[in-house]
Amino acid sequence: MSSKKRFGMKPFDLSGRVAVVTGGSRGIGLAIAEGLAGAGAAVVIANRTAEQGEHAAEMLRRRNLEAHAVPVDVSRRESVRRMVSAVLEKFRRIDVLVNSAAVILRKPIVEVTDEEWGSLMNINLKGIFLCCQEVGRHMIERKQGKIVNISSNVIQPLQPGRGVYAVTKAGLTQLTRVLAFEWAPHNVCVNAIAPGPTITDLNRKFFEENPEDLQARVRSLPLGRMGQPRDHVGAALLLASPASDFITGQTLFVDGGSNLI
Repeated sequence: MSSKKRFGMKPFDLSGRVAVVTGGSRGIGLAIAEGLAGAGAAVVIANRTAEQGEHAAEMLRRRNLEAHAVPVDVSRRESVRRMVSAVLEKFRRIDVLVNSAAVILRKPIVEVTDEEWGSLMNINLKGIFLCCQEVGRHMIERKQGKIVNISSNVIQPLQPGRGVYAVTKAGLTQLTRVLAFEWAPHNVCVNAIAPGPTITDLNRKFFEENPEDLQARVRSLPLGRMGQPRDHVGAALLLASPASDFITGQTLFVDGGSNLI
C-alpha cells in the first residue's frame, strides 16, 4: 500500500483512533494527551488519582476535545487489566498507548533505600512493562498499534543524584527495543521519547529552591532554554500517527540539544 493511500495528505491525522495516556493528568503526559486529542483521537487519561484524571479530561472536553478518564495503578497488574478492559468495553480498540506515568528521585545511590528503589522500579519500569504487555496483546491481535514510552535524556549523559532514575530509564530504552523487535511482525511499532530538561510538576519545586541549578542547566543547553511540556507534543504525534509507520525501536531525544554535549 502506498503512503498516499495509507494516510493521504494528513499523515498526522488521528481521527477515529483511541489513545491511552498513562500519567496524563499533568506535565508532559497532559500536553501529549491534548495534542493527540487535537489531532482527532479519543483520548483516555489513565491516572492513579481518579479525581486528577477526571479533572484533566474535563479540561480537554471544555476545549471541545474528546477525553475520558480511567483510574489505574500501573504497578499492579490487576489494576492495569481493569483499565484496559474498561477502555476496550467502551471503544472496542486501543490504537495508541503513551506511557508517561513516572516518579523521580534525586539522591546519591549510596543513600537510596530499598523502598525508594522499589518505588521507582515499580512505576518507571515495571509499570510500563505491564501496560505494554496488557495493551500489546490487544494490538497484536489486531495487527496494528503504536506505543510511545516516555524515557529521559538522563540515560545520556549521566547526571549527579539521579542514578536510580537513570537506571529505570535505561531499562526502559532496552525494553522499548525488545518490544519493537518482538512485535514488529505484528505491525506494532514501539518507540520512546527522551525529554531533556523540562519544567514540570515533578521538578518545579526543586528548581524554585535551587535557582542556581536552573541557571546552570539553561546555560548548558545549546538551544539556551528549558523545555516546556508542549515541546514534546510534536514527537508524540509523529510516533503515534501513520507518519511513523516505518519507525520502530527508536528513542527520539527532545532535549534542546543537551545530548550533543
